[in-house]
Amino acid sequence: MPEFTYIARDNSGEKVAGQVSAGSRREALPEDPFGELTLLALVGLADPPRATVAGAVAACHRAGIRVVMVTGDHAGTAAAIARAVGIVPEGETRVVQGTDLEHEEDPLGPRVFARVSPEQKLALVAAYQAAGHVVAMTGDGVNDAPALRKADIGVAMGKRGTQVAREAADMVLVDDAFESIVTAVEQGRVLFDNVRRFVVYLLSCNVSEVLVVTAAAVVGGPLPLLPLQILFLNLVTDVFPALALGFGEGDRDVLERPPRDPREPVLTRAHWREVAGYAALLSASVLLALLAALHGLHYEERAAVTVSFLTLATSQLLHVFNVRGRGSSLLGNDVVRNPWVWAALLLCAGLILLAVHWPLLAGPLQLVTPDLRGWALVVGASLLPLAVGQVLRSRPRPAGERAAGSGADR
Repeated sequence: MPEFTYIARDNSGEKVAGQVSAGSRREALPEDPFGELTLLALVGLADPPRATVAGAVAACHRAGIRVVMVTGDHAGTAAAIARAVGIVPEGETRVVQGTDLEHEEDPLGPRVFARVSPEQKLALVAAYQAAGHVVAMTGDGVNDAPALRKADIGVAMGKRGTQVAREAADMVLVDDAFESIVTAVEQGRVLFDNVRRFVVYLLSCNVSEVLVVTAAAVVGGPLPLLPLQILFLNLVTDVFPALALGFGEGDRDVLERPPRDPREPVLTRAHWREVAGYAALLSASVLLALLAALHGLHYEERAAVTVSFLTLATSQLLHVFNVRGRGSSLLGNDVVRNPWVWAALLLCAGLILLAVHWPLLAGPLQLVTPDLRGWALVVGASLLPLAVGQVLRSRPRPAGERAAGSGADR
């Protein structure tokens, strides 16, 4: 039975592509094997795309990811599938075939390539890379292995992919689903955002401790923090909230941002400015609390140092809410939705109270239990960095900025 590619319309009027076979019979065996045939029927076989692919392609477009179809199939089949999944808009019929690729003035312009050889797939990957793109290549056959190896991220099919393709690839899809690639992109962005939040939070907290001690030493005043107190803060108020930030599920618009420049460091200049600004803000609140306790409340030095210690500890705990995405909702951001953050804050608050009220901890840390005025001063001074930080984070994100967690991405 001869086979040929056909383009037809289904009941909904949409164009579909597939393979059709002609069924026939004959009474005797003629010299011509295809002579004296009586046509009985045409049998069409269609292989439509998965229903979820169109949504995944649309998500790629919103995320700034260019989706290109490179296939060895017939041009009509490639065009129909590309329109069905949204790679090209309805009505667009341009398909570049492999025989015409070397004459194409702009090989990065077309979205659909058909009848492409393995060598031409490799050349297309190299062309995109030469233009500065990060290329992810999908494939399942032996002939796809060179392009999979050449691409920045080779993605092989886990079910129908050959062993050669899986070994050449960087990632294997166990479900052979295109939407799994989109999920991987989303989770990769979330992980990178969480790393930035983690680093910005830890650095700003630790730099604030250095600034507080340095400022007091420069002016010749009493130390706001003692060595064991700094060690306690590093082990308690820094670690647990920072670890909790690593479990965040990400902002809801993580796939609505343009891609980040792969050459961009983890911390940009904007992030370093934030670290310095938040550290200065935390330090100022501690020093103000210390001065108010010494000269306003007339506390003796040990009680005043307790106030400064509690102010820094509490302000660092509250500072975790300052690393939410800029422009995100005050109550609907990823940090607020993270249950691990709330668990870490409760744990740290309990440990801080234990350090003040439990003699076995209060003695070595040289802490005393503050009175009501002292606690009021601690709460007021600790809320200052939070209030200023929330005002700064509520500013709208500039157009095109990929602000992940804090600072600016590209």
